[in-house]
Amino acid sequence: MKNKLSIVLSLLMLLFMASCTKNFEEVNTDPNRVNKISPGTLLNPILYEVSSFNMRKADDFTFNLMQDMLPFPSVSGGVHRYDITETAGNSTWTTYYRWLTNVKEMYKASVEQNDPNYQAIAMTLNAMIYSNLTDCFGDIPMEEATRGDEGIFRPKFTTQQKVYEKIIADLDSANNLYVTTKPMIYGTEMLFSNSVISWKRFTNSLQMRLLLRLSKRTEMGTLAKLRTIVDNPTKYPVFTSNDQAAIVKLSGVTPFVSPWGRAIDFTTFRAAGLFFTDNLNDFNDPRRARLLTQARNKIGNANIGYKGIPSGYAGSDNQFDYIPSNMNIALVTAPMNVVLMPYAEVEMIKAELEFRNNNTAAAKAAYEKGVKASIEQMGAVMPTDYFTNAKAAYNGTLERIMLQKYYALFFTDFQQWFEYRRTGFPLMPKAAGMLNNQVMPVRYRYPPAVQSTNTTNYDLAVQAMGGDNINIKVWWEK
Repeated sequence: MKNKLSIVLSLLMLLFMASCTKNFEEVNTDPNRVNKISPGTLLNPILYEVSSFNMRKADDFTFNLMQDMLPFPSVSGGVHRYDITETAGNSTWTTYYRWLTNVKEMYKASVEQNDPNYQAIAMTLNAMIYSNLTDCFGDIPMEEATRGDEGIFRPKFTTQQKVYEKIIADLDSANNLYVTTKPMIYGTEMLFSNSVISWKRFTNSLQMRLLLRLSKRTEMGTLAKLRTIVDNPTKYPVFTSNDQAAIVKLSGVTPFVSPWGRAIDFTTFRAAGLFFTDNLNDFNDPRRARLLTQARNKIGNANIGYKGIPSGYAGSDNQFDYIPSNMNIALVTAPMNVVLMPYAEVEMIKAELEFRNNNTAAAKAAYEKGVKASIEQMGAVMPTDYFTNAKAAYNGTLERIMLQKYYALFFTDFQQWFEYRRTGFPLMPKAAGMLNNQVMPVRYRYPPAVQSTNTTNYDLAVQAMGGDNINIKVWWEK
């Protein structure tokens, strides 16, 4: 009897549970849970994570190659000596593709909501990230990338030319998509505080950067397109002041904290590069106090001005009889700014365009605007006599433009490196400790994981590129 009763009770319990389960979703669904993402859901996370990553790569990679800063003491190896490991590009590859997946989701949501402004923003961010990826590696997966949901886990590589054709076309389309009278309704974003015209300026300013990047590929006609943008500010608005620039402001309030968990790590066992400090001294530049600490004598500890350490130096650190200048810790202490694209860069692009058109007066005017913008962006006051200094004045050369552009692009992801590879400027000293025959590396190697998990497509890409090493020039460098 007990067994029969137990069986009956068990059956009743199962029926009760089945009934509860049937109605569980209806009764217990959280009414506040979002089943679909809005176009704005991912925007701030993308902006924060990508800008933070870019800043870290400027610090640990670009600064070292471009002689802004170096580890010190450092008696052997290191990026500043052109010692680039096989895995150096791993984080760039994985981080950018992770956030490209989120950009894709943002774009899909904006299409579903029929919101052209968020579509244009997603296209702009997509172009920015893909341009950095292809400039770091060369040919990359694009057409078949971020399609794991479709079962594509071994994507084919897209040539750099096709990548550039796609992202430039997308930026042009994005410019036409913006509706400046339509508000951005999906929460406040952290870059331009929902200003559609500001995003439109960023889209076109970014297109200027990428068009100039292809200056050697004359068959692409990019300088003519660049001229069209410059000459048509109503159709193609671009940055015209520092307050319009693409600068992410990190409040320091969680989750928007400094990429440095401890700001002191930014300056520990580091030194400013001698090339970096020497030019600023030559300019008598007010940015020095904003960017650097002063060097000191080892004996007496007296300040001796701004003086760095030669990048790639050979021998012991004891050869230096001073404690070198370092970067200012305030640069990475929140609240802080992370630069995606500065206004000064737009003026330097204009200066180069006018230089190439032999328009000396216009080149000089744009150059001076760019220098002033960079100085003021960094919180310094522009000296009235700055350009009376022959070493700072425009002298009609691309070299002079690119030297000041180097400072304008300070802490802007990989841009100093990309521009050096495009132009060969600024002219930086070589040192006996440098490896790779003292030749500047021009790309990352593909990550080992790509070689092992996507072997067929990797092999095809390497064959098309002419190899997979740090000296293989990408398409726009040739």
